[in-house]
Amino acid sequence: MKRVRVVVHGDVQGVGFRAATLYEARQLGVSGWVRNLRDGSVEAYAEGEPAAIDRLITWLRRGPSLSRVTSIDIHDAPPDQPAGVMDFVIR
Repeated sequence: MKRVRVVVHGDVQGVGFRAATLYEARQLGVSGWVRNLRDGSVEAYAEGEPAAIDRLITWLRRGPSLSRVTSIDIHDAPPDQPAGVMDFVIR
């Protein structure tokens, strides 16, 4: 199990970034959450199989078509979901 916290910078709010991340994470079988931050960035917590997390990170580097990602910060993260919970939500 791999767990990461990712902060995505750029033009990432108001462009469907959270909804697209939700869809992508669920397609990959990743659990966690995504939310807007006050500074205009988007934060995501994701946990799942290492290959699925790596694919989600690759997707987060570009985001949906209307977004413009300038950089991302990736950090290892402690568990944030109750054991056995497999869902991804928008916060």
